[in-house]
Amino acid sequence: MKQTDSSKIIRCAIYDRVSTDLQAQQGLSLDTQKEILTEYAKSHNYEIIDYYVDEGLTARKKLQNRKEFLRLLEDIKSDRIDLVLVTKLDRWFRNVKDYHNTQAILEEHHCNWKTVLEDYDTSTADGQLKINIMLAVAQNESDRTSERIKVVFEHKKRNQEHLNGPIPFGYTVVNKKLQKDKATEDITKDIFQQYFSCLSKRKTIMYILEHYGDRAPTQYQINRIITSEIYAGIRYGKTGYCDPYITPEQHKQILLTCDSKTYPATKEPYLFSQLMKCPCCGASLTGYIKRHKCKDGTITTHKRYRCSRKFGSHPGGVCISESRVEEYLLVHLSPELQSRIYQIQQCQKQKPKKDNTWKIKAEMERLNLLFQKGRITLDYYDEQYARLERSLLEEQREQNIVSVESYRKLQEKISGNWEALYEKLDYEHRKIFWKSIIAEIYIDRDSHKISGFDFLIDRCSK
Repeated sequence: MKQTDSSKIIRCAIYDRVSTDLQAQQGLSLDTQKEILTEYAKSHNYEIIDYYVDEGLTARKKLQNRKEFLRLLEDIKSDRIDLVLVTKLDRWFRNVKDYHNTQAILEEHHCNWKTVLEDYDTSTADGQLKINIMLAVAQNESDRTSERIKVVFEHKKRNQEHLNGPIPFGYTVVNKKLQKDKATEDITKDIFQQYFSCLSKRKTIMYILEHYGDRAPTQYQINRIITSEIYAGIRYGKTGYCDPYITPEQHKQILLTCDSKTYPATKEPYLFSQLMKCPCCGASLTGYIKRHKCKDGTITTHKRYRCSRKFGSHPGGVCISESRVEEYLLVHLSPELQSRIYQIQQCQKQKPKKDNTWKIKAEMERLNLLFQKGRITLDYYDEQYARLERSLLEEQREQNIVSVESYRKLQEKISGNWEALYEKLDYEHRKIFWKSIIAEIYIDRDSHKISGFDFLIDRCSK
């Protein structure tokens, strides 16, 4: 016999969510919710279509991050569900905007929802008002908690404490602060020592894995260690956050050398790979082998660099031999270094700019105190703190002028009869030599000749 509308079986969906272990301990675990909701559905003769479970997700997360919630909405849009059962309102929503957006979908597809442990009714104006008030209160409570957590985190950052997340390899936490781990300190030091000896992440990874065996971190960890700012004592934009393995200048050098491709597309090595850019389009010049047949029938080869777009967007582009570049650098390296040092010495003779960083830091501390006492709003706090951070960064940049001392190691490297020592280097070590000194070589757009170069130390100090 065909059922009438009054006897139609209601198809229900059971949605449960738990965000923390604490909620599970307080009796709101997924199993507990499921049991309560299932018993309620059976006692009312509802047909359970499916269970939708979001585990470890807060209701304040964006809806697109709640996969089961999205699956539930899709089934509602397919008109498979008449009723959604949840234990409490906060298992369902804690955001007024999300509630209204979802409610519009439910109403369009004639789907209702019910909390089995609370009394909410969306069919009346008073019931809808009650829901809006409760969600607004819950959202405000969540926002205030977020504000308090933000202030606590800022306090921990100022005190250079480890906040959360995994502890970086090579470190351990002592009294809430990161300190070097004696058990892995030797490996971490060797990672950076090896990298600076070859300027190659790939070779460094292969060496560490082979040399340390089971003690070694994974290749993905080594890759992250090499470029992570934490090993230069920098975290959250603050220097001196923890005991460093390398200097901030060395960290910048690593980033610069990693950005330039050490290994070209071919297996043939090139001294100045990725150190020169096309003056016409800005693309990196790539190395290639030019072969020339002599009158006696022999074939000579020469390494040259050209723009990859030479035969496309701008024919007749730059093409320069490697020997010409090498010859230019050998001639101009020492004079250019002496010129840079002279310029710095002349600048240092001028009256130094007064350091105001301490004043800005004091103002930031005062702003934090006012916010903690509730005397200023969050919007005002964010606006003023961002302004002070910009001022502090600008002041630090002005104070952080390249010093003569920054060039000391470079002076030692190219002192005395360094050209003769350079001639004794094999090809691979010559490449490392230039990569550790030069940041970029400039080509004149009109003459296609070398017009100058930047030292790596200049880029690292900026």
